[in-house]
Amino acid sequence: MSTELLLSDKETRGKAGTRRYAMVIDLRRCIGCDACMVACKAEFDVPLGVFRTWVPYRVVGKYPKVKKQFLPRLCNHCDDPPCVRACPVEATFKVPDGGFVLQNYERCIGCKACMASCPYNARFMLPAQRTYSKITRVVDKCTFCHHRVTQNLVPACVQTCIGRARVFGDLNDPNSEVSQLVTRNATQVLRPEQGTKPHVFYIGADRNQTDYGRQLYNRNAFLDSEREAFNRNHSL
Repeated sequence: MSTELLLSDKETRGKAGTRRYAMVIDLRRCIGCDACMVACKAEFDVPLGVFRTWVPYRVVGKYPKVKKQFLPRLCNHCDDPPCVRACPVEATFKVPDGGFVLQNYERCIGCKACMASCPYNARFMLPAQRTYSKITRVVDKCTFCHHRVTQNLVPACVQTCIGRARVFGDLNDPNSEVSQLVTRNATQVLRPEQGTKPHVFYIGADRNQTDYGRQLYNRNAFLDSEREAFNRNHSL
């Protein structure tokens, strides 16, 4: 395996023993290939119809100068996660070292309080039937591939991104690529007015154009929106 797919020793140890993992998504490099979605589904046996990460898009511009504007989405692993506060049985919790927001499936009662409290619609219910896993009828979401990161590997979506639009690492390490990207570039987080302090940072995002795609990825809905945009751009 290429060493570029591994976290550095500093990133795994952190600064003064405390790590704060984050993801930077460079929208200038995202081509909407959906490889991240496929890798995530393969990694976690994510059932059909639900997604841990998804890539909504909108069509912008006026014919013939139109283009797709992609906005990859996932759990933001907030510093102040409302889902943790909302969970009545403490099934959702935050890991102090690393900042992961994780789910305890054995404690989850499927009440959906965490889903209702998440301003990013990043959570979903696992259906009763799955292909390989017996974990069903509970809430699930992106975990920043906690099982991989603890083995010094980057998340599956980061590893598979062919445009290298996704970068992952320790924000507390000033020498990490993630830290340098956030320092050197204008970045945008989603819904900052919610005060959740999300740790997914976007490069090349327009704050006025980032409040779409909050609903979980629905292929038919996006096809309908694309048809509407096509008809609008071709209308007299």
